[in-house]
Amino acid sequence: NKCNSYLAGKGFHDISLYFFLGPDQWHKNYPIAKGRHQSPIEINNKEVHYDRSLLPWFASYDPGAAKTILNNGKTCRIVFDDSFDRSVLRGGPLPGVYRLRQLHFHWGSSDDHGSEHVVNGVRYAGELHLLHWNPKYSNYLDAVRRTDGIAVLAIFLQVGKTPKPEMKRILEEINAIKTKGKEAPFPNFDPSILFPKSHDYWTYHGSFTTPPCEECITWIILREPIIVSSDQMAKLRSLSKNAENEPDLPLVDNWRPTQPRYFRMVSASFL
Repeated sequence: NKCNSYLAGKGFHDISLYFFLGPDQWHKNYPIAKGRHQSPIEINNKEVHYDRSLLPWFASYDPGAAKTILNNGKTCRIVFDDSFDRSVLRGGPLPGVYRLRQLHFHWGSSDDHGSEHVVNGVRYAGELHLLHWNPKYSNYLDAVRRTDGIAVLAIFLQVGKTPKPEMKRILEEINAIKTKGKEAPFPNFDPSILFPKSHDYWTYHGSFTTPPCEECITWIILREPIIVSSDQMAKLRSLSKNAENEPDLPLVDNWRPTQPRYFRMVSASFL
């Protein structure tokens, strides 16, 4: 339909399917959702391979690239200008530079779940995704069709006593985007302030975790979570997945269950 093709053009994935058909039904419209390179997965130390050839990764983000923060009915998203290489991720398992396009969050209905990836049986309270695309392709929509088109840096959110103060800037804007379709200016923001101290990571080849679930993502998942407070998680849950003129419907549990790993190698940059 026109709405979804418009949203796809804007880089949204298929929102109607997201909530009305459960994740176990997505493959009926998008067969690749049952593919062999789907995400998220469970990372299990016993099955992880230490790869000494993996390089450190580096992010150089221009705070001036930050544009807006929005509620699209399925997450809180911050959008960046990606018209040239002003905010980039490089190194690690990546073949070149990748441009930052947006960041968004996944969370649960309570603090004991919400992350998409699971580590040794542990599901964190949330997961932050910084999405980048490979500018060797002509545009983002072209990159999504390529196996090396997208790189996502994933950071777990763990509820604890010493929350990261840098999260405050994002959460202060939540009231301005309470309902689906709301968008607010979000200038001068460098998301690298959210990074944990350690840059140790796991990496594997996978997919988007929302329909159409294209298998184009090099995942870089940071081992060290960032600490958030229970109040901060509650703030995310105060968003509504409905528009302003519709009944309030809490935006919670916007995570996809883990998918089979099949034959894929998960590599670690650390022993």
